[in-house]
Amino acid sequence: MNRLTLLTLAAAASLATATAMAAPETYTFDSTHTLPSFSVNHLGMSTVRGIFEGSTGKVTIDNAAKSGSVEVTIPTGSVFTGYLKSTGAGRTRDEHLRAADFFNSAEFPTMVFKSSKFVYAGDKPASIEGTLTLLGVTKPLTLKVDHLSCGPHPFSKKDMCGADLSGTIKRSDFGMKFGVPAIGDEVSLVIAVEAYK
Repeated sequence: MNRLTLLTLAAAASLATATAMAAPETYTFDSTHTLPSFSVNHLGMSTVRGIFEGSTGKVTIDNAAKSGSVEVTIPTGSVFTGYLKSTGAGRTRDEHLRAADFFNSAEFPTMVFKSSKFVYAGDKPASIEGTLTLLGVTKPLTLKVDHLSCGPHPFSKKDMCGADLSGTIKRSDFGMKFGVPAIGDEVSLVIAVEAYK
């Protein structure tokens, strides 16, 4: 085998390796370790916090092209704020949150975040621009990437990514106006994610 053939093979192998490394990578959310949460001011005095269980989604990351996509589907009927007793109106606080005054889970069982653009700072995504659909209304939402780490799971060795995303919405923008301003209009969102390749 002559020197030119060896160089050609080496260049081809190098190109194949670079292409493989630059390929977009897709990860599916692990619902048992993905936890969207929210916090909202109550009466100007305190903060009420809640979580949603059973969220699903998928994220694709291409660090070489500095691009990606993500979609998160959050079941509104799973809302839990940690208070299981009746509020005095014959229902619990979470039952009220599932009702028409708030999430109206019977008619709108999910809210969905879909990305339109990943914004990079250096080699990692810094924010994700997209839309949130809640109560049948779709509005722009940018989520900040507070943390992102990818690598093999320490036990199973499967490729995974973990991330913390955060943003803020005005619930009245989506038609959820009950109790404003005593119950805050501005709602802070945090989505903690684990996802597997």
